[in-house]
Amino acid sequence: MSPSRVLVKEVNWLGDVVMSLPALRAVRAAFPQAHLAVLVKRELASFFDGAAWINEVLPYRLGRGPLAYVADRRRIAAELRARKFDLAILFPNSFDAALWPFLAGIPNRAGYACDARGLLLTEKTRPTAAILEAHQVHYYLHMLRQTLGIAGAPDGFAPEVHAPSREKMRAFLAQRRKRPCGPLIALAVAAAYGPAKEWPAWHFARLIDLLAERHGAECVLVGAPGERLKAEEAAAHSEAGALIAAGETTIGEVLALLSLCSGFAGNDSGTMHLAGALGLPTVGIFGSTRADRTGPLGPHTRIIHQDIECSPCLKRICRLGHYECLHKIRPEDVLAALENLKAV
Repeated sequence: MSPSRVLVKEVNWLGDVVMSLPALRAVRAAFPQAHLAVLVKRELASFFDGAAWINEVLPYRLGRGPLAYVADRRRIAAELRARKFDLAILFPNSFDAALWPFLAGIPNRAGYACDARGLLLTEKTRPTAAILEAHQVHYYLHMLRQTLGIAGAPDGFAPEVHAPSREKMRAFLAQRRKRPCGPLIALAVAAAYGPAKEWPAWHFARLIDLLAERHGAECVLVGAPGERLKAEEAAAHSEAGALIAAGETTIGEVLALLSLCSGFAGNDSGTMHLAGALGLPTVGIFGSTRADRTGPLGPHTRIIHQDIECSPCLKRICRLGHYECLHKIRPEDVLAALENLKAV
């Protein structure tokens, strides 16, 4: 019997949400008449503002400290229990992601049997060696196929842009742009993972100036509130200057802002994944991470990396202290990639 109320626990990082979108669409296609709800961290919830095919978005936030740990998890479980879901599908591998639906009494719970949570699942599988080497978009699709027999295609990754957010971002740009007739290039100068994914601020500054000098382009720096200082540093080191949106936008507004840009360049980050999935000419700058597993999806993407002996090391901080995999990538290389993609 097909479930009438389906809960999907989404992953916890923006880039992962983009890469899980084909699997989420496959769930919708498998259960077209079901009430489909998404449980997601509050700061990521606006990603789904334009997704009319999702019936309900359930944002949550977890406090810190032992008392909050217990209270928040009980609250989430109670909220899920009240909604009487038939099926919970768990994209993350964490123990918590399986515990909450179990405590809520959701009778069917599907996911990977990782993090000692196998007994909390009714439909479970383990990732194979091959799937762990494939692009991450296939990771979630594999779980659905093995646990619920749901087949999906890896190409359904384009997110919907919320029209009111797009209009808000149009107004944002109209008030701040100095060169409104030129191309607008979005740059992501930071990455949540750590400095081993972050191209130097002075390289971004030089790229801003090259884009202005050669193409009359203007740059807008995007990112989370904690990344604003890095954006300000890059802008301050440039002669042309740049708009700074980092810390002033929700995820849904960043999505809308990117949809108004001519191209994107930046670190391996959530905004890189948004840009690629939107079909924007996207240049991803990779240091310690593997582009074959977590590169941007989309038809107009390019990866730039230095194939040095110690890369990719998958470390947050360079264990050798030189960060040469990033420092050796020249601003001219990134500009050339944007030009080849016809972003400018």
